[in-house]
Amino acid sequence: MQQMREPSASESYFWPSVWALVLHVLVFGMLFVSFAFTPELPPAKPIVQATLYQLKSKSRATTQTNQKIAGEAQKSAARQTEVEQMEQKKIEQEAIKAAEQKKEDAAQKAEESKKADETKKAEEAKKADEAKKADEAKKTAEAKKAEEKQLADIAKKKSEEEAKKAAEEEAKKAAAEEAKKKIVEDAKKKAAEDAKKKSEAEEAKKKVAEDAKKKAAADAAKKKSQEAARKSAEDKKAQALADLLSDTPQRQQALADEQGDEVAGSFDDLIRARAAEGWARPPSARKGMTVVLQIGMLPDGTVTSVGVAKSSGDGPFDASAVAAVKNIGRLTEMQGMKPSDFAPYRSFKMTFTPEDLAL
Repeated sequence: MQQMREPSASESYFWPSVWALVLHVLVFGMLFVSFAFTPELPPAKPIVQATLYQLKSKSRATTQTNQKIAGEAQKSAARQTEVEQMEQKKIEQEAIKAAEQKKEDAAQKAEESKKADETKKAEEAKKADEAKKADEAKKTAEAKKAEEKQLADIAKKKSEEEAKKAAEEEAKKAAAEEAKKKIVEDAKKKAAEDAKKKSEAEEAKKKVAEDAKKKAAADAAKKKSQEAARKSAEDKKAQALADLLSDTPQRQQALADEQGDEVAGSFDDLIRARAAEGWARPPSARKGMTVVLQIGMLPDGTVTSVGVAKSSGDGPFDASAVAAVKNIGRLTEMQGMKPSDFAPYRSFKMTFTPEDLAL
C-alpha cells in the first residue's frame, strides 16, 4: 500500500489563504451593492426653527440683523443636519464594519475550525498511517518469522532426508556385504555339499559294486548249496528205493516207514529250496520277517493253491513268498509216493522266512 505524504507548511496554509481572500472579496462586493442601492435620506430638518416677523416699524439695520441671525440659524441647522448625517453614516459604517468583523470572525472561526478539522484529520491520518505502518511492520515481522520458520523446517527436513538417505545407503551397503558374504558362504557350502554328494555317490557306487559282488557270491553259494541239497535228497531217495527193492518184504516195510519220514522231511526242504530259486526279494524284506503259507498240491506234485495263513505284516514280502511257491509249478520228485506219504502234502502249511533263504 502506498504511503501517504505529509503536507508541508506552505501547502497547509495555501487553501485557507485563498478562501479568506475570496471571502473578503465577497464582503466588499456586498458592501458596494448595499451602498449602491441605499435609498436617499430625506433632508435633515433644522432643529432650530426661526420665525421671522417683519416689523414695519423696525429699521433696516434691524432687518439685516435679523436676516443675518436667520442666515446663521439656517447654517447652523444645515451643519447640524450634516453632522447628524455623518453620525448616521458613521453608525452605518460601524454596523457594516461590525458585520464585516463578525463575518471575518466567523470566517476565522470557520477557518480555525477547518484548520482544526484538517489538523485532526491529519493527526488521525498520521495515527492511521502509524498504525498501518505498525501493522505492516508487525505483518512483515510475522512474515519474516514465518519465512525463517519455513527455512528452518526446510533445513530440518533436508537434514532428516540426508540422514535417512545415509542410513539407507549404509543399510544397502550392509545388505550388499551380507549378500556377498552369504553368496560366498553358500558357494562354500554348496561346494562342500557337492563334494560330500560326490563322495557319497562314489561310496554308494562302491558299496553297490561290493553288494553286487557279495550277492553274486551269495547267489552262487546258495545255488551250489541248493544243488547239493537237491542232489543229496535225490541220492537219499534213490538209496531208499534201492533198499526197498533189495530187502525182504518185512525189511522193506520197516525201511519204507523209516524212509517215509525222511522223505517227507526232505520234501519240505525241497519245496523251500525250489521256492527260493524263484523268489524275487522285495526292497522291504528284512531279517526276522516270517510268513506262514497254506499250500495245496496234487499227488503228481502240482501246486494247486498258495495262500497266506499268517501275514508277516509286510504286503510285498507276503506276495513275493506266494509268487515264489506258485512259480514251482510241479515237483516231479513227488511222483510215485504212497498215498499215506502224500496225504500230508495235499494241504499243508509252510513257514517262509528270510533266514531260511540264507538272507
